[in-house]
Amino acid sequence: PSSSMATLPDSLSAKFKGSFAYKTVKDRMPSILVKVIDVMARSYGKFKEDFGEEGLEDAKAVVGLLSGLRNEMQTDKPVLPLTDGRADVSLWNRYLEEVRTAQGSDPSWFTSAWLYVECYMYRRIQHALEASTVLKSYDPFRAQKEAGFLNSQSPILSLASYLQRATHDPSSLSQQDIRKLFNQLVQVNLWGNKCDLSISGGTENYQKQDPLEQLARLRHFILVDQTDQIWNRLNQPKPAKRVDLVVDNAGFELFSDLVLAELLLTAKLADVIHFHLKVMPWFVSDASRHDFMWTLDILRASNHAAMSHYGTLWHQRVKDGTWVLQEHPFWTCPHDYSRMEAVVPDLYADLATSHLVVFKGDLNYRKLTGDLKWPHTVPFRQALRGFLPSAVCTLRTLKADLVVGLEEGQAERTEREAEEGADWMVTGNWAVIQYCDQL
Repeated sequence: PSSSMATLPDSLSAKFKGSFAYKTVKDRMPSILVKVIDVMARSYGKFKEDFGEEGLEDAKAVVGLLSGLRNEMQTDKPVLPLTDGRADVSLWNRYLEEVRTAQGSDPSWFTSAWLYVECYMYRRIQHALEASTVLKSYDPFRAQKEAGFLNSQSPILSLASYLQRATHDPSSLSQQDIRKLFNQLVQVNLWGNKCDLSISGGTENYQKQDPLEQLARLRHFILVDQTDQIWNRLNQPKPAKRVDLVVDNAGFELFSDLVLAELLLTAKLADVIHFHLKVMPWFVSDASRHDFMWTLDILRASNHAAMSHYGTLWHQRVKDGTWVLQEHPFWTCPHDYSRMEAVVPDLYADLATSHLVVFKGDLNYRKLTGDLKWPHTVPFRQALRGFLPSAVCTLRTLKADLVVGLEEGQAERTEREAEEGADWMVTGNWAVIQYCDQL
C-alpha cells in the first residue's frame, strides 16, 4: 500500500495522557501484575507441596522477576528483548527492532503503542515463568478462569438445555427455525464477551442471569449488526465447509462459543470447526487448550443431563476431528493482523482455506483494526488494511476507545445517550457484529 499507509492514524498509546490507554498502562496493568504476584506468593506452600524445595525457590524467583517488571513498567523503562528460547522469540525481537526504527528511540511503556506494551507485559509474565525449572507451564490465571466458569453454572445450564430442546430433532427444523436460533446464539455469544477478567483488573466478572432473557433488552446496545451478512455467507453451499473461531475468553464466553459451534454443525451450516486458542496465559481470561479441555471435562462430569450430554458429545467431536484445536504462537504476539501474511504466512494460508473466520472479543478487534485512532465512520473493510484471508466477522463488546464502521453522527448520539457518557467505548456495554466479505 502506497500513500494511504503514510496517512494512517496514530496508534492508541499511553503517551496520550488521560486516554484509556494511559489509564490502562498506569493503573490497570500494574494492578493485574500485583494480582499475579499475590497469587504466587499465597501459593508458596502449594508449590512446595507439589514440587518440593525446588518449586518454592522457583516461585520466589518468578515473584522477584515480576516485581522487577512492575517497576520497569511504572518507571517507563525501555522494552527489552526476550531471551527465553520459546518459538516466538525471534518474532518478538524483530518486532522490537522495527518499532525502535519507526519510533526513532527505544520503545517504552508510556511512549509506544498500547497494543504492543500490553501484549508485551503478558509475554514477560511467561518469560519469568520460563526462567523456572518446574513452573514453565504454570498458569497464574487458571484458578480465576475456572471460578468464572463454575460461577456461571446457572446460565450455562439454561443455555445447554435450550440448545438441546431446540435441536433434539434437527431434521424437523425449518430454515426459519434455524435462522432464529442462529440469531439468538450469535447474540448470546456476543454478550458472553462481557465476562472478561482483564477489563475488571482481574476481579470477579461472571455471567449471572439467564442469557436468553436478556437479549431483547440488549438489542439496543448493538451499534452495528451485520448478522444477516454472516448468515448469508454460512448458507453458501460448499463441500467440506470449515468455519474458524478465534477464541477470546474462557468461562461462560467459551461455553457460548461451543454452543454456537454445535449449532453450526447440527444445522449443517458448517462441516468442521477450527478453534484457535492461546499458547500461554494471556490477558487474564483468554482460553488455552487446557482451559478448553477442562471445560469439556467439567461438562461431561456434570449431573445435569444437558451439560453432560454436550460434554460427552464435544469430547467425541475433538476426537473425530469435526472440532479441531489449534494454537499458533502468532495469537500471543504483538503484531496486528495486517502483518500476518508477511510474518506468519503459514497461518494466513491456513485461514484462507476457511469459509468464515469469526474473531471474538476486544483484543482481536484491536488487532484487526491495528489499534489505531480511526475516525468512527471509517468502514470496517478499510480498517482491516488488506487482512482478508477469507470472509471475516467480529463479535465484540467495546472495551477500548476504538470502533469503526459507525454511521455519521452515531458515536456522538451514543455518547449523549449512554449513562457512562464519554466512557461509552470502554465499559463493555455496547457492541458490534461486523462482517467483511472476501474481495
